[in-house]
Amino acid sequence: MTEYFIPTGASETEYVEKRSRFIGHVQRVETEEEARAFIDSMKKRYYDARHNCWCYIIKESGAVRYSDDGEPQGTAGQPMLGVFEKEGITNVVCVVTRYFGGILLGAGGLVRAYTKSAKDALDAAGVSVVRRWVKLLVPCSYKSYERIRNETEKFGAVIQDTEYGADILLTVLVPEQDAEGYTAMMIDLTAGEVEPIADGEELQPVQIR
Repeated sequence: MTEYFIPTGASETEYVEKRSRFIGHVQRVETEEEARAFIDSMKKRYYDARHNCWCYIIKESGAVRYSDDGEPQGTAGQPMLGVFEKEGITNVVCVVTRYFGGILLGAGGLVRAYTKSAKDALDAAGVSVVRRWVKLLVPCSYKSYERIRNETEKFGAVIQDTEYGADILLTVLVPEQDAEGYTAMMIDLTAGEVEPIADGEELQPVQIR
């Protein structure tokens, strides 16, 4: 099974270090063209900033690029890129804009500042996993709902939808390799009262943090 991690959404964060402002942006992209267009838009938006440092990683083409944009070599783009490589994130572009505050930070200070800005922006964007999920319909009583919900989350499955009626119907996404195990667990947990029903498969992103 192929799975990979992407930003859940777009973000904007700000961090101040010794009067220098670091504004971080993360965006999900699918191509280098989209990444370059985003970088260009940030440069236009922050045209008066001293630096607009950036990096991106594209899954399909395998492209990995970064720029220090005038900062000392190795103090901005590469540390930013390292944040996403460490987290295993792809299809991402990040731009960190710096407004110089008049106080030099030194190489170590710059690395820490750009790393923090990229990490803050990623945390604000959230992380989703893209994988193939088996969709299961799980009917349950109101009495057993809390227990089933808790066990579903502990199993690593995701409740996509909840319908309330005479009983409750959960739509649950389970990683494809775990579908049989989840079904067996539910049958055992409820002594046969609940038997999940397969309702197809989906390749889609689901937020994990």
